Formats: sequence, C-alpha cells, structure tokens
Amino acid sequence: MEENTEKYSLYLLKLNRGYNKGLGRAPHKPILLLSILQLIRSGNIDSNKIFITSELVLAFKSNWNQLVETKHTPNFALPFFHMKSEPFWNLIPKLGMRPTITSSKSIKSFKNLNETIAYAEIDKALFDLFKSTKTSLILAELLLKNYFKASNFTLTETPQLQIEIEDQILNEGKHSYTSKIEELHNKLNEEEFEEEIFVRSGIFKKTIPKIYNYQCCISEMKIESTVNAQMIDACHIIPFSESHNDTIQNGISLSPNLHRAFDRGLLTISKDFIVRISPTVSDNNSVYSIRQFDGKQISLPINPKHYPSTESLDWHKKEIYQI
Repeated sequence: MEENTEKYSLYLLKLNRGYNKGLGRAPHKPILLLSILQLIRSGNIDSNKIFITSELVLAFKSNWNQLVETKHTPNFALPFFHMKSEPFWNLIPKLGMRPTITSSKSIKSFKNLNETIAYAEIDKALFDLFKSTKTSLILAELLLKNYFKASNFTLTETPQLQIEIEDQILNEGKHSYTSKIEELHNKLNEEEFEEEIFVRSGIFKKTIPKIYNYQCCISEMKIESTVNAQMIDACHIIPFSESHNDTIQNGISLSPNLHRAFDRGLLTISKDFIVRISPTVSDNNSVYSIRQFDGKQISLPINPKHYPSTESLDWHKKEIYQI
C-alpha cells in the first residue's frame, strides 16, 4: 500500500494540465479526481469503472464552485476525455462508437462524450487507494494543497448544489421551475446547459421513485436489493423536451414495461388517478397483461402536494393516449 501511495502521489502531483496565458493552468483534472475520490469514499462509485453519471457531474460542479478562483469554464467533458494522457486512466468507447474530435484535438461536446464513451477505467490500485479511509484523505489533501488555495474545504457526501436542485424539484411550481430553466438556458453556454440538464434529469430520476416508496404506482411492483440497482423508473408525464418541467408533479413512478406503455399512449391516467388502457391494446390473459390494470387507482405519494398534476395528466390523455 505504501509503495502504491508513493507511486500515485507522484502521478497526481504531475498532472498534464492545459495552459492559458491569461488564466494559467487548467484546474479541471484535479477537480475531477477529487470528485471521483469523493464518490468512491461515499460508495456511489463501487469499482474502478468510472461512468458518466449525474452524481459525478454534480460533484464536479459543486467542487468547482468551492475551489476554483480563475475564470476557466467548468466543462466536465474536457478532463474526462483528456485524462487519457495520464498513465492511470483508460477511456473505453461504446461498441462501434468513436468520439468526435475538434481541430484542437479535444472532445466536441459533453453530449458527444456521453454518447460515445462507455466509461473510463482507472488503475485498480488507485481505486483501492481512493477507497481506503486513510490513503484517500492523504491523496485528497495532496490534490488540495498542490492545486488549490482553500484550506477549510471538506469533501461532503451531499453537495449543496444537489440539495438546492432537489428542493426545486420537490417544492417549486411548474411556472417557477420552467422560468428557472429558461433563465439558465440564456445564462449558460451550450456545454454548461447540457451538463445542467443532465444533472437535473439524474436527480429527478432518483427523487420520483423515492417519493413513491420505490414502487410502481400502477402495478405496485417493488424490488429491493443490497446492491445499488434501481428497478423503478421516473416517468415524465409531459416529456421534458416539451415541458422543461422536472418538478415532482410532472412525474410518476412506473415499472419499465408500463413506462414504455405510458410513453406510447397504450395507457393513461385520468384526473381522478384511474388507469385507462387504450382500446388499441389486445393482450393475452396472463400475469403480464397490462389490461388487468384498467380501472385501477394508482398508488399516490403520502404528501398530497406531490400528487401528479391533473393538468399534466389531462395533457397526456389528449396528446399521447391512443383512442
């Protein structure tokens, strides 16, 4: 362990960072590594495969806000892609996919990174160091002292930014939330806005099942596991592309098959929360039939303010439901 600590300490102290005459050395790689270390310590990353998740992007943004004092742009795609120049980082593309590279040999966009890269793989030895309570603190302090001035910084498990977005999703009304999204779209560059929407989508996908006690609101299917595997989907009633609305009232929890049926208009939910199956559906009489749910009242959250919006349900019935 000591030999590996010394080896990877040297790697972390000599990160290959971009340089801008007006801004200095780029802080992106140290921020990304601190974020990965943070999520490994909290159990959100449980192997040396580093996937592009909303939790990781959120941690990156939150740590950036606390630590970076220069005018660099907090572009997550840059360090995730360019870390491939470090000896402990290996990019694994999705099958048959290759990232689009710009004339400056950088990744084209966050969207392109997410569409073409399956994950990054760090050395197993480095993962073990990040996982260890003792060595993770040593390496975190090394990164902080070498690249940043902050002396009172601590790696928190729940970033303040996450708490703020969760509060907006749970407590804001549709108009307030969509106005905030429009404001962010006008304020942020395209790359930053893509990352913002990616983070908010990830928090929405976790918050909706939690509000519905991790069960499908129609079938009441609930699967619990000791590993981090979510089997219930968060479903937008009005698609985000149409509504720009991630608030709790625009979501319901569904099993994957019923989620697909809802999105395709094979079923809908009335204003009084009763399931209606499309007359276009003809399925066999089995335990997997969706017609068995026709006329069933959905399970609702404990708090009435989290009930699905009747306005959104009415929109789905008129615009999506197959009659």
